Amino acid sequence: MESPAELRLDLVMDLLLSPEEVFPVPARLVYCADDPYAVHVAFHVDSAQPIGWFFARDLLVQGLLRPTGLGDVRVWPAVVDGRRMVTLMLCSPEGDAFLQAPAALVAAWVRRTLRLVRPGGEAERALVDRALDALFAANGASEPGC
Repeated sequence: MESPAELRLDLVMDLLLSPEEVFPVPARLVYCADDPYAVHVAFHVDSAQPIGWFFARDLLVQGLLRPTGLGDVRVWPAVVDGRRMVTLMLCSPEGDAFLQAPAALVAAWVRRTLRLVRPGGEAERALVDRALDALFAANGASEPGC
């Protein structure tokens, strides 16, 4: 269940196997205020456990507007059959995966994450979290998780 400090987006992304072949993949994007720099994504394919990745939220923010990213994760906008999409390229030793999702759906979710923790507010949030951790430790209380 989604909490006020955690935002989820369940969607089906298109895994691009070739220019002619697309495979639908259920996915879940998760943003947690306790991990304010990261977006977590889990792909639910034919395996016992989902395949998980995480990357900088800023990469997704920028990738909705222009090509961005180096290394293992790259994101860029695209137009497919007249529809605005966002493309996510994930690179691993096993190979590369190209996935696409409707840009409007992803952008609406990203806007929610930006309202939860404003851009540049990640460091401020970390300071508040450390202060709360110290307070809870001093009082012997445990902090609820995200």
